[in-house]
Amino acid sequence: MRILVLNPNTTASMTASIRALAEESARTGTEILATEPLWGPESIEGHFEGALSAVAVLDRLATLEEPYDALVMAGFGEPGREAAQELLDVPVFDIAESAAQMAMMLGHSYAVVTTLDRAVPQIRDRLLTAGLLQRCASVRGTGLGVLELEEDADRTVEAILTQARAAVDEDRAEVVCLGCGGMAGLRERVEAELGVPVVDGVAAAVAFAEAVVGLGLTTGKGRSFAPPRPKTVTAWPLSRHLRPNG
Repeated sequence: MRILVLNPNTTASMTASIRALAEESARTGTEILATEPLWGPESIEGHFEGALSAVAVLDRLATLEEPYDALVMAGFGEPGREAAQELLDVPVFDIAESAAQMAMMLGHSYAVVTTLDRAVPQIRDRLLTAGLLQRCASVRGTGLGVLELEEDADRTVEAILTQARAAVDEDRAEVVCLGCGGMAGLRERVEAELGVPVVDGVAAAVAFAEAVVGLGLTTGKGRSFAPPRPKTVTAWPLSRHLRPNG
């Protein structure tokens, strides 16, 4: 089984961290492929960058030649998942939805701890659209930008813990989800200090992908996620002209 994990921003160091976590989480025999778009924003912190990233991700998927059995989109609630489900024949997993689904299997209510406060409404909207918001106790921002997460791991963990403790103590959350792909690899440290289950979306999505592929299932194509209708899209995909091999 081969799972493609796609970092929606263009920061290669973040892709490497996400890849490492996905490989650590995968079962023996599962191969992890990891990449990022060839163009687009270096991090995603708002609707504008999210929309750019969604197109860049789809553009990358349209020209990626390596075969894979499932796609994990490693942006927490970024747009484009539904479009990828139309484009691809393999099952597609968003780490925000995967984290929330797994959290609801572990407790009655869950919280999400993310980056900047401006990301909170976007994540809530994603969970609402997915039908997962009802059991979400809160979504809290740490005040750290996406790229700041990699600068000082100790500071990042402390910022996550501050909001996670408030989510548990004040919002009565029973499970905490790490709300950014850039938090990959921090789950064990946070969980050890927090004392409640902590879910990493990348690990959760990889596990769900293995289960769905193992059952021989994929996205239904009969209606909502039917393939795009054939038509001319001018100057697309751009990635064909940006690949290192020309």
